[in-house]
Amino acid sequence: MTPAVIFVTAFAGLFGLVIGSFLNVVAYRVPNKISLLRESRCPHCDAPVRWYQNVPVLSWLALRGRCASCTAPISARYPIVEAITGVVFALVALGVSFGRPLDQRPTDGVLWFGTPEFWGILVTLETFAALSIVLTLIDLDHKCLPNAIVLPGWVAIAGLLLVTALLTVLNPVTELPMAAGVSPEGISAPRTVDWWPFARAIIGGVVLFAFYYVVRWISPRGMGGGDVKLAGLTGTVLGWFGWSTLIVGAFSAFVLGGLFGIALMLFGRAKRKTAIPFGPWMLAGAWVGIVFGEPLGRWYMGMLS
Repeated sequence: MTPAVIFVTAFAGLFGLVIGSFLNVVAYRVPNKISLLRESRCPHCDAPVRWYQNVPVLSWLALRGRCASCTAPISARYPIVEAITGVVFALVALGVSFGRPLDQRPTDGVLWFGTPEFWGILVTLETFAALSIVLTLIDLDHKCLPNAIVLPGWVAIAGLLLVTALLTVLNPVTELPMAAGVSPEGISAPRTVDWWPFARAIIGGVVLFAFYYVVRWISPRGMGGGDVKLAGLTGTVLGWFGWSTLIVGAFSAFVLGGLFGIALMLFGRAKRKTAIPFGPWMLAGAWVGIVFGEPLGRWYMGMLS
């Protein structure tokens, strides 16, 4: 692991802690229609939270999980979400640093790390990670996926992918710097960048949105409108990485959700008609597709050949 990769991973993890603190605010305020611009306050005594009392994880530990003004307990969920977000951001950065998912081009180090395509994919997946965490929290708490998050999130993801495509087209990598000390053997040939990955992302979003729309039309009680819009968002992300990623990600959502529902029934926590939030499993399935979709696709095609 190079110093550059270590730095990017560590920075992403620390930045994730800060984003996790913000996600806690969003998860609480958006469903309750509280302005995000309002200063942080204790939910018990309404005392303002000072900036030094709002440092991710550390402030909660220093205050021993209690409000500095009224000593009311502060839920451990806040530092847990912050820590999880930091870890997820670091893992995403590490994974993108060592993998080249677009179009299944080989990982060739110098031709990938630090390129416009690398930064575009990194920012896009970090954004999707933040959306995944906050939407999961809200859906579990309120059984809803707010338009105020899903729709701007969908636009943001599409915009980031568009910028990634533009930067990649304007800055194509055509040669390997020999000073890098990398053997030319096994290095991918100069590439011609086209618009197909972005077009595929848009197609993926439309296809998955349409599929969930039909499912909701057939069974309105089994699928919410927020799930349909979230399907468009996840389909856009998955489509960028390939058809196998899209198929595996979409299928995994139903597998994970189904297994969770069966587990709840086995333990007597739910009945057959009990409503189960599907957004978290749609997002979890999307990450399964991003990580394992293309390898599974190649394995399956190899079985057929």
